[in-house]
Amino acid sequence: MADAVKILAFSGSARRESLNKALVTVAAKKAEALGADVTLVDLKDYPMPIYDGDLEDAEGLPESAEKLRNLFKEQDGFLISSPEYNGGYSALLKNTLDWLSRPYPGEPVLAPFSGKACCLMSASPSGYAGTQGLAQIVPILAKMRLVLHHRTFSLPSAHEFFDEAGELNDPHQNETLDLVIEGAVALAGQVSGKG
Repeated sequence: MADAVKILAFSGSARRESLNKALVTVAAKKAEALGADVTLVDLKDYPMPIYDGDLEDAEGLPESAEKLRNLFKEQDGFLISSPEYNGGYSALLKNTLDWLSRPYPGEPVLAPFSGKACCLMSASPSGYAGTQGLAQIVPILAKMRLVLHHRTFSLPSAHEFFDEAGELNDPHQNETLDLVIEGAVALAGQVSGKG
């Protein structure tokens, strides 16, 4: 579909059995069902050293950062499920954003992010549902010129809400996520001119 919005979905967790990977996978399926062209990636497949300006000066962008940056540039929006560690978001997510936001010759500042839609979500075994981590990342993403969807989705006691097939087993949580993803896909359509 030529006019379908392109959305990149990923989790800020490197864990194989991450609740946030499970959540963003469900969200990606919901976006696809709404007609979006969704690419689901695992940041673990794009290993990067901790951002270091001296390393960047000497070697430029790491190859995996270059690949992921190009993928980001092709998108109209993002679905990001972020784990919470000690009240903040993950070092993996921060490092990814740091590398991909670096100035690039011949391109506008923040080209992989600027003016694109972004929907945030989180899943946690705790009752706080990862909300503290989301609160920390919102101003960072806004500074990167992403257009943030006004609704987020946070799943508390998340280990209780996934069935063996990896689907949400709670009708209320499913309905709430449906509404959030519907809004996120619509926002991606608006900012890209495809809506």
